[in-house]
Amino acid sequence: MSDKTLTPAEAEKEFWDHLKKSNTGMLGLDQPGYHAQPMTAYREEETGTIWFFTRDDTDLAKDAAVGSGQSAMFHYGSKDQSVWACIHGNLSVQYDRAVIDRHWNPVLAAWYPDGKEDAHLTLLKFVADEGRVWVSDKGALGFGYEILKANLTKTIPDAGGVADVNLQ
Repeated sequence: MSDKTLTPAEAEKEFWDHLKKSNTGMLGLDQPGYHAQPMTAYREEETGTIWFFTRDDTDLAKDAAVGSGQSAMFHYGSKDQSVWACIHGNLSVQYDRAVIDRHWNPVLAAWYPDGKEDAHLTLLKFVADEGRVWVSDKGALGFGYEILKANLTKTIPDAGGVADVNLQ
């Protein structure tokens, strides 16, 4: 499928780098019948932790608060569509004022009328453990070329590489 093998280290680096640039993905519990929802991720690559701000009255926050957390999945596609990922981890409700202060911004403030002191402000802590990352640096033109070449030569297009990653 690809001219170059993608190593787990390269895939992990691409995931973290792209998540920093475009940080919206789909987050949900890893259980039958549960639907992921769009969430903005605030990454801490050093710890493998991804933080999400939400309200305590959401189903996701209520469900993540059960026990010591829940098995969850974060699905990600970079804005430039060169990195895609499905990341597994544990999702729990945490309160960490330092995290709130570090990531607080005007977009977040719009969801919490009482600001950082809003009684409904809740943090979800996603501790990533493992996943799969797909990386393609072809761009739209390169992708078109690969499709054309594959159809002309009756081969499979080079769509990039894929690697399983351990984010612990």
